[in-house]
Amino acid sequence: MNFFRIPRRRVLQGLAALISTGLLGSALAQAGKDAWPAKPIKLIVPYPAGGATDITARALGEKLSARLGQPVLVDNRGGAGGVTGTDQALKSPADGYTLLVSLGTTMLINQFLYDRLPYQPQKDQALITQIALAPVVLLVNPQLPVNNASELMAYIDRNKGKIAYGSWGMGSYAHLAGAWLSDKHKADMNHVAYKGEAPMLQDLVGGQFQMAFASLQSARPYIESGRLKPLAVTGAQRMDALPKVATMAEQGIKDEVFQVTGWVGMSAPAKTPPEVVARLGAELQAVIAMPEVRERIQQMGFIPVGSSPEQFNAQFKKDAPVWERVVKVSGAKLD
Repeated sequence: MNFFRIPRRRVLQGLAALISTGLLGSALAQAGKDAWPAKPIKLIVPYPAGGATDITARALGEKLSARLGQPVLVDNRGGAGGVTGTDQALKSPADGYTLLVSLGTTMLINQFLYDRLPYQPQKDQALITQIALAPVVLLVNPQLPVNNASELMAYIDRNKGKIAYGSWGMGSYAHLAGAWLSDKHKADMNHVAYKGEAPMLQDLVGGQFQMAFASLQSARPYIESGRLKPLAVTGAQRMDALPKVATMAEQGIKDEVFQVTGWVGMSAPAKTPPEVVARLGAELQAVIAMPEVRERIQQMGFIPVGSSPEQFNAQFKKDAPVWERVVKVSGAKLD
């Protein structure tokens, strides 16, 4: 059998021509991009295992792994209210193999709560998808003589200086929303901060204070047992799990702090290749549309979204000035 042989000198001349025109580098770079993902992908969740964000990340990771043909691993890095893990995720190599799954608190709101935040939310991340909205429930002790949010507002006006509200921590939504109401009604309400929702809800049941905002996941047992009374939910739509509980807006309370909601999102380090971000966005939209995934997300008290990177960026820019105003009214600072 005869083989056609190309002289070595001609091969070298051809390579030199490719290098001089930049075509070889472009071809190799494109080959590298086309190969993504070529190894396992890590989802950093900046909170302990077992929470709603962690459970959501694992539900997505399982389906995403099947679609991409690579393991998708969840890495819990709790600490400093999510700041530590978020910072580590956003300072990882921008190659599409380390991603962040977190709440709007660390991804957006913290820039207004900290003067010395180690990362810049609007510069250091490439937004991939808003996974789900995380509205909360306005709760009161059943002994309080109110049956809806409108009646609570009137009660606040009649009892200035006598009402306290709880939160799961300084700078939390429960704190910011309570401070907003206190300022709006000139009510001089006392803020009682806790380390987490569990002790806050226990003391609300015990009558240590009168009202609080809380996640459905944490509040559900108290609502179902009648130990706490739900008056309203935040956001633009009712919760599937509480269909009879109206939104704040439906009850005539249309302040912007009750229109925006918390959310769960996914992002990557800022310089991640755009084509990788687009691929992830498309794959995640498909995953979040799966009935079994939507059901899992809804079990956490969340509302599935699955937006594109472009939609997520637009929503992020719309929400940011609202949160800046809300934080300013509260006076909250975490450093």
